[in-house]
Amino acid sequence: MRRSLALVPVLAAAAIAAGCGGDGSSSTEGDLDEKIAKINEEVPNVGLGEAGPPPALTVNWATDFSKRSVDFSEIQSGGPPKDGIPAIDEPTFQAAVDVDWLDDPEPVIVITIDGITRGYPIQILMWHEIVNDSFAGTPVAVTFCPLCNTAIAFDRRVDGTVLDFGTTGNLRNSDLVMYDRQTESWWQQFGGEGIVGHYTGTKLDRLPARIVSWKEFRETFPESEVLSRDTGYSRAYGSNPYVGYDDATTPPFFPVTGNDDDRLEPKERVVFAEIGAKAIAVPFSALVEKKRLEREIDGKKVVVTWRPGVASALDDGSIGGGRDVGAAELTVDGELAPFEEPFWFAVAAFRPDVVILR
Repeated sequence: MRRSLALVPVLAAAAIAAGCGGDGSSSTEGDLDEKIAKINEEVPNVGLGEAGPPPALTVNWATDFSKRSVDFSEIQSGGPPKDGIPAIDEPTFQAAVDVDWLDDPEPVIVITIDGITRGYPIQILMWHEIVNDSFAGTPVAVTFCPLCNTAIAFDRRVDGTVLDFGTTGNLRNSDLVMYDRQTESWWQQFGGEGIVGHYTGTKLDRLPARIVSWKEFRETFPESEVLSRDTGYSRAYGSNPYVGYDDATTPPFFPVTGNDDDRLEPKERVVFAEIGAKAIAVPFSALVEKKRLEREIDGKKVVVTWRPGVASALDDGSIGGGRDVGAAELTVDGELAPFEEPFWFAVAAFRPDVVILR
């Protein structure tokens, strides 16, 4: 308990630091009351009585709050305002051979589309959480929620419309709630489903993505591009504002549902995947011991492997100095499939029906 309480000021400071310099603006109490009154008059269907969202959630939003798939009580502010953690909308890249600012064990998100590979260092996503990119003819949203340790890539196209994503500043089950700038619908990062607004119930297509060490990326994809630190923002790239957050035994900072599911420690890393309608989770602790796990699920051959050499981004003050937690890979019938490496509490909250494999 002492360590958990000690994290409170650290996480609060991290939220403030991540939000500094974004597009969000602060308001005095009088200004806020004025804005709330105006929003209640102008935003579609905010006046829903007890079923409506708390007024503070609707400020500066043009979202259709009459459409939702979750209770508004599940959504809470994470600290920064809308776009207070600024997404990267015009990413620039460097050739891997020219990068000299990453340490060998640092985690990098890898995405390959039609034979073209790009790398997105966690040290940058830590401070932006979303990169709106496009390559190999595919509009991509690369996302990372440090509170859940979820690195997920999505195709930004929905019914032929390309969406651009930003951060709402809100959380649900301690997970990033994104929004699209076209309709200002709110989307849950975990699962990629619209939960409030026009796109409620719509799911984004996930793209196969995995985390590898910078050393492995550089040696495997020397001709590929890597997201540059030239983001247009001044941030402490390479540092971790959530020091010690990934202690497996400690609970998340923000409330979550399913927090009584003690099948695993709250922040045990797992490999999480949805195979058809089934959700599976493989604890890293089991993978470290076995290195490889193979199962047949709904007639498909699912193989999960683990290898050492990747630093935890949420351990030491320096991302490159984090302890070695390794990295996983999941294939279905021999092909890389979408999967994540979240903390257990997030899986328990969003997919309580998950089956744990060891």
